[in-house]
Amino acid sequence: MIYPIAKRIIPPIMKLWLKKVNGLENVPKKGAFIMTANHSSYMDHFVIMSTLVPYLDKKIYHLSKKEYFESLFKRLWHEHWGSVPIDRQSGGKEALRWAIMALKRGKIIAIHPEGTRSLTGKLQKAKTGVARLALKAKVPVVPVGLIGTFEILPKGKYIPKLKKATMNVGKPMHFNEYYKKPVTKRLLREITTKIMKEIARLSKQKYDFN
Repeated sequence: MIYPIAKRIIPPIMKLWLKKVNGLENVPKKGAFIMTANHSSYMDHFVIMSTLVPYLDKKIYHLSKKEYFESLFKRLWHEHWGSVPIDRQSGGKEALRWAIMALKRGKIIAIHPEGTRSLTGKLQKAKTGVARLALKAKVPVVPVGLIGTFEILPKGKYIPKLKKATMNVGKPMHFNEYYKKPVTKRLLREITTKIMKEIARLSKQKYDFN
């Protein structure tokens, strides 16, 4: 019962912290895709879901670290919001396999490529899971830049400040030219860097990793 209720209640509440959403028209209305965004606050999840779920009228599956599922309330909350636990100790292989199958069935997956929240608000070096998913499932990646969420609720804080965030959505990124190439670490890093540089542009930051 949590998901239907939350879908109606949370978006209006999130308007208290969301100043503007730019580029929402870039989000595909049909077909599977991977949504990726920078990650510096627990508010990121709420900003994204409260914007995209009403816009698409679809459930979005969010890959989250398994620690978020430790208590009964947290588990129910995350499961009903479409969260899927990732065991980072094992490299998240099981969750990635699930995500590939879900994407092939037309689902939408949301992932933060950095893997964990930034302690400074600045972009961290991303992991290559998004690139691997995009190649395996042959789906586009929709980059999102979040601005201001770190100032609202940085890691280690539990009460959000009444400040405003902006969400910038970029155009879908397609990687068709890579589909027939051997999947190497270098190739995955190349695609990951392309995605992160677009997220950096949308979040008005720099991505200085290769």
